[in-house]
Amino acid sequence: MSNLRPDSVIACLDCPDYVQAVLEASMWAANRLRAPIGLLHSIPSVHRQTAINYSGCLNVDDESHLLDQFTSEERLSNSQLNAQGRILLSQSTTFCEQRQPKLSVYSLHRHETLAESIDYVDEVAQLLVIGRNVTCKSTLSQLIRPSHCPILVIDAPFVTPSSALFAFDNRTTCHRLLDWLCQNPLVRTMSLHIVMVGKETTENRDALREAYARLKQAGISCKKSLIDSRDVSAAILYYQKQHNIGLLMTGAFGQSRLRELFQGSDTERLLGGMQTPYLLFPKD
Repeated sequence: MSNLRPDSVIACLDCPDYVQAVLEASMWAANRLRAPIGLLHSIPSVHRQTAINYSGCLNVDDESHLLDQFTSEERLSNSQLNAQGRILLSQSTTFCEQRQPKLSVYSLHRHETLAESIDYVDEVAQLLVIGRNVTCKSTLSQLIRPSHCPILVIDAPFVTPSSALFAFDNRTTCHRLLDWLCQNPLVRTMSLHIVMVGKETTENRDALREAYARLKQAGISCKKSLIDSRDVSAAILYYQKQHNIGLLMTGAFGQSRLRELFQGSDTERLLGGMQTPYLLFPKD
């Protein structure tokens, strides 16, 4: 599609249960990042084995009945999938325009898998927004791993965050995330907690202090904490819950695949335990 706009917030409209939450989160992020919203819906070139029921996922004036025509079908033909996708995109556009009329909204109707569609927008988009459950054959982790763009994973319903937790591990990816946070306005007016899970060593204290100083210098109000724990994901989720923090941010899959094989992935565990929006920053 030639209408893909650089630096867009891309709303991935896949799972019906998360369409509204993804749109609300995309509008929130687009306002903060001063970006247009690209509404992305993908349909594979061959029809799905089972039809996906998007009826009722959005309540937009009197248009909600238009998706009802597909609810009784066990399978949809390519033409029906096309029609369903166009209606979903039209209703999603109306939903955004009614709530945020000043935002620029456009559609991306892709005739390929969700993974291929994400690959298409990946290096041009500023942020991807997706629900924590997906209907495609790929898992959420498989969609996130190859991405070069930050991805915001959303639970439903979406609750606008007023605070954020930056899980800092002093790896290269986290330093790139630190640069990104300092350079754009996503969390600038929020209360930010920068949390490191690790031993109380001079190296860890210095690294955390330097990252904290950079955030303060960028005008971000923040607190820092070093937690001595062997279970990184459990410590982060516990801290987030104790401080009622509305947004989690980490590097994505920073461990080696060999370590993940034997010890499991912290990113996987955080995705499994998340109850708030979760921003994952790409490894490369």
